[in-house]
Amino acid sequence: MARIVFDCCLVHKLGMATGMSEDIRRSVAGMLNRPIALIGLMGAGKTRFGRVLADALGLDFLDSDMEIEKAAGMSVADIFDRFGEAYFRDGERRVTKRLLDQDVCVIATGGGAIMDPETAEDVWSKTVSIWVRAPMSVMIERTGRNDRRPLLRKGDPEKVLERLAEARYPIYQKADIIVDSDSGSVDAVLLQALEKLYSFLLSRKDASGPEEERI
Repeated sequence: MARIVFDCCLVHKLGMATGMSEDIRRSVAGMLNRPIALIGLMGAGKTRFGRVLADALGLDFLDSDMEIEKAAGMSVADIFDRFGEAYFRDGERRVTKRLLDQDVCVIATGGGAIMDPETAEDVWSKTVSIWVRAPMSVMIERTGRNDRRPLLRKGDPEKVLERLAEARYPIYQKADIIVDSDSGSVDAVLLQALEKLYSFLLSRKDASGPEEERI
């Protein structure tokens, strides 16, 4: 599987107003024929980046945690507290599957959703997958702003995040594209994400040949 890694620091040199970036945005929007699935740990910036990416491409943005809360009529934290993690994971699997069957859109998945084999197979086969990756220090700072993360209540938040990273990063590593997100400008991350999406989609289109174009 092709995989593209990029450093968002380089993007500051490009500038949003250039005709080149607008051409790339239009090209990505035109070539994309399946959902974009964002994966990554809590606090990596999937929701923030996902909203900006969806807006740039003229697509709907869906967040699996928000959809779960909407369906359940309660917060993720309350689901954990009242019914336990196994119950939440079952609901997460069903909701994520429904979202992945949508038309072209941008979907932010829960940090642990990809650990379910059925969900992982759907992400790899039905979407363009992007691992939104952030430094551990950034994720710790972001997740420390509130106590809505049930898994972080089970001990020292930093140690919990490190354990989750150790278990999940080998799976996240399979994503088509890796976006390095930090505490800087989300526009900077967006610019290079569009550039890498363009390169990835173009390579898949070329590889499919004239008989069967498949992104």
